[in-house]
Amino acid sequence: MQAIFKREFLSYFRTPVGYVAMAIFTFISGFIFYSQFATGYVSMSVEIIMLRSLFIIIVPIITMGMFAEDRKRGTEILYYTNPIELFSVVTGKFLAAMALYLVMFINVFIHMIVVAACGGTVDAGVIGSVLVFFFMAALFISIGLLASVLTDSQIISAIVSFLFILVIQLLTVIGNYCGTAVSTIMSYMDIASDTRNAVRNAIAGAISWFDPFAKTELFSNGLFSVSALVFCLSFALFFLYLSFRILEKKRWSQK
Repeated sequence: MQAIFKREFLSYFRTPVGYVAMAIFTFISGFIFYSQFATGYVSMSVEIIMLRSLFIIIVPIITMGMFAEDRKRGTEILYYTNPIELFSVVTGKFLAAMALYLVMFINVFIHMIVVAACGGTVDAGVIGSVLVFFFMAALFISIGLLASVLTDSQIISAIVSFLFILVIQLLTVIGNYCGTAVSTIMSYMDIASDTRNAVRNAIAGAISWFDPFAKTELFSNGLFSVSALVFCLSFALFFLYLSFRILEKKRWSQK
């Protein structure tokens, strides 16, 4: 796993992928920080929360070639023919992407130092925002990795992970629309309003339960929830395991 991690992490800096991702992240975070600093009030929690919206752009960029490029070059066969644990391969690539995110996040740590040096505060809300950021990064990177496992095209991999992350970001909105739609249909069936409202709320709540953004929104206020972190970690492990099983199936199909 260490060899895979080292190779994948260094590959980000042998190609434009790592530099493009870092440039986008650094530019947006710097712009947010400067915009706040110019007003005389800086909230690191707000900056970090706003940076979470970049998952939809950066994650597809850094994950699209994880396995798709290996399959395109034909080097994927080495994973299947060598005595190596495929889960170690998956984990190594995943940790390499997480490490790249940590490198990108150094820019935000510098902003924290500047804020502290200027008399600002870096409180529990900021720590909570950082914690949530990396747990959510783990979740979305595992999704991007799975998308890369499923195809040999980097473009298709990027599109699939983009759409998947977009849907996740809109889960609460989708839940409300679905609940309202069902409630409207029930109104044409002359069903009591209390029942319609209960069904609408149940549907909206069931769909929005899968929204990691909604589950972690209170972390920026210093209110920590272990269940929200377990939720992100559990689904990240689930997608990593799913990627491993797909690769394992392909390994046996090579026999």
